[in-house]
Amino acid sequence: MTPLHLHGVVLPDGEERDLWLVDGMITHEPVAGAETVVRSGYLLPGLVDAHCHIGIGANGPVDLDTAEQQAYTERDAGVLLLRDCGVPIDTRSLQGRADLPRIVRAGRHLARPKRYLRGFGIDLEEPEQLPEFVAEQAAYGDGWVKLVGDWIDREVGDLAPLWPDDVLDQAIKVAHESGARVTAHVFGETALPGLLAAGIDCIEHGTGLTDETIAEMVRRDVPLVPTLTNIENFPDIAAQASKFPDYAAHMLDLHARCDDTIRAAHEAGVTLYAGTDAGSVVQHGRIVDEIEALHRVGLTPEQAIGAASWHAREWLGYSRLVGGAEADVLVFDSDPRDNLAVLRDPSAIVLRGVVVR
Repeated sequence: MTPLHLHGVVLPDGEERDLWLVDGMITHEPVAGAETVVRSGYLLPGLVDAHCHIGIGANGPVDLDTAEQQAYTERDAGVLLLRDCGVPIDTRSLQGRADLPRIVRAGRHLARPKRYLRGFGIDLEEPEQLPEFVAEQAAYGDGWVKLVGDWIDREVGDLAPLWPDDVLDQAIKVAHESGARVTAHVFGETALPGLLAAGIDCIEHGTGLTDETIAEMVRRDVPLVPTLTNIENFPDIAAQASKFPDYAAHMLDLHARCDDTIRAAHEAGVTLYAGTDAGSVVQHGRIVDEIEALHRVGLTPEQAIGAASWHAREWLGYSRLVGGAEADVLVFDSDPRDNLAVLRDPSAIVLRGVVVR
């Protein structure tokens, strides 16, 4: 692998300096014979989609070739690291590929029969099985386990929790003892208190957050991945739920106040990370839409970029553009902090120390 040399303004600190890329890593020490590929511009750590599904399509599971194309689409949008937030196929063969984004896998969704999208997760016949299956997915994934925290209960006719509080306590304890973190899909209000009390490590979507659960997330330092790009689909979901009018009305209400809810969480001090929920109804490659949506709900441009770049990378165990870090770099002709639309057109994409675009 030929060593590379990049010169530009390094974000987020804004200092103009040189980076040398050797064997997929960054060094600040000059490297003889390095090929200069960037002489000016703005250098940004690769983007992160913290809620993405490589292996799910509009009709459920896809084959591995399609999953590979999904990963290419993310890469070409500047996503060089993603947290694969639950998929029904084994994508381990895509990990470590020099031409594909880094993937942090969360195994398969854990749900109950008829309480999630068909074919996506593992359906547990009895809720008491959850700790056993959490242990299994903790071993199978890359340090994350994904629960379905709430979904429509057809007997209730509305969103309702899937798991008793005592089962959640035990399951999350098992995950933590295994060194794994647990996150949960949650649209509504009622599942959140039990998940937070049990020690959940992250909340996905969070449209049902209240002042009380926001305060509890701040107290426990639990981050939120709001997937604002996916929340755009709530009216369509409601329109298809005519048999369950309470559920449809609830989804429309959650959608109507979503921006205010996520803004309140941000203003209270909840840490937000960018995730599109790509797969199923959301197309891959929409990370910049999510960054712009985070800005819309109150994050500054720099905060919104950080939620999809340096901060998210550190949260997932990776680094910003410092010596010894992974050589995942986006290059822009102008400063994306001045105009988020700049993020849509990188002049170069460097993944694992290789120029891939």
